[in-house]
Amino acid sequence: MIKKMLLTVLCTVSFSAIQAQSEPTVTSSETSFYEQIPGVSNIIQFAKKHLHTRYRSGGTSPKGFDCSGFTRFCFSKFGINLPHSSAAQGNVGHAIDAAEAQPGDLIFFKGHSASGSRIGHVGMITEVIGDKIKFIHSAWNGGIRYDYLHADYYQRRFVGVRRVAALLSEKES
Repeated sequence: MIKKMLLTVLCTVSFSAIQAQSEPTVTSSETSFYEQIPGVSNIIQFAKKHLHTRYRSGGTSPKGFDCSGFTRFCFSKFGINLPHSSAAQGNVGHAIDAAEAQPGDLIFFKGHSASGSRIGHVGMITEVIGDKIKFIHSAWNGGIRYDYLHADYYQRRFVGVRRVAALLSEKES
């Protein structure tokens, strides 16, 4: 009986330790960023509600989105008007080094060809843990989904990050 009790306690402690290790920790820089611009959390939560919505070329509604239609749709719900073109969105806000990226920033990629130089895809950063940047976007092969910048496909096409959420703080003032 004692062996069973000890085994149960050991399993519970081990499970708790494993679970604690897998939980992402929010860094103080993320907290302070959300405190500076609280609407960023609202935009990200709104974007997440559209996960698995289908991709649609030129799409700007929950019936189907293209990449820039999705970011435009999400930000417009909070009073920030973005153009409907990933290349044009690449001129909004101000450029941020990838090491300083925060949730709510837009992340830009080259289009179909990694050897090109023109912006052809955009997503919104949802999480930054260490050097891992997670973003939500509308991909032609899967619709609204998450991906990570450190994946080879996105590393080869990465163009830059732009902070547009600062425009949100101007709206809230």
